[in-house]
Amino acid sequence: MEADTSSKLLESGYRHLYELNFTAARVDFMSYQKERPEDPLGKASEAASYLFEQFHARGVLTSEFFVNDQTFLGGVPGSAEQNHNAGFVEANTQAREQAKKLLKSNPKDIHGLLALTIADGMESDYDAIIIKKQLPGLSMMRQAEADAKTLLAIDPNEQDANVALGMSNYVIGSLPSYKRAFLWFGGLHGDKQRGMDQMGSAAEHGHYLQPFAKVMLALAYEREHKPEQARELLSELAVQFPRNSVFARELALVDSPSCCKR
Repeated sequence: MEADTSSKLLESGYRHLYELNFTAARVDFMSYQKERPEDPLGKASEAASYLFEQFHARGVLTSEFFVNDQTFLGGVPGSAEQNHNAGFVEANTQAREQAKKLLKSNPKDIHGLLALTIADGMESDYDAIIIKKQLPGLSMMRQAEADAKTLLAIDPNEQDANVALGMSNYVIGSLPSYKRAFLWFGGLHGDKQRGMDQMGSAAEHGHYLQPFAKVMLALAYEREHKPEQARELLSELAVQFPRNSVFARELALVDSPSCCKR
């Protein structure tokens, strides 16, 4: 019975997250932590609630941000100090520590690897988009990619890991050629199409991060001037999460004459 209760808390928390009810999401995630204090997914999910809330406040998960190279590759306005997200940093650090503790005793622990992949992937996004520290962000992206590959090698069904892989490939593949050449020597190889394929796997078969994979893939389709594919994903999200006004708005925008020309 306890397992069922805790599992429902995690599911409920992510639903609240995608409904933009971040306070309710955190209540569920913190309740989950009380029932499963040893599981780093609780802290990783709490960290996600803070980061998604900041993304929402700054319009990161919108076509205006994602299709514009200046913001997509340059991050949100403001300094690192102004954009510092204390709640996210604290929860994400604790998630990583808990995950590493689990993996120290069992290197193949699924929850430990998944939490570490999520934590490293989120920190990569935070570094690059929010506090605009591009090199640390890319370094953490490489770490998230390694975490994801390890997890998928153990359990190919853990498709949430493909979000980190997809983001890594897509973002690096979108950089100007001279930056990609520099990163190539540092061991970072981007491939936009492969990234979209990986996000597609997460969008189709993922679990907690499936809706996130869908919106990221939809925005990537808009960047690549493929509105029909974007519309299909946004339609699914708007139906699944009718309380999320962003999904409905993006669906309306994808049908506008100016779509995918920004």
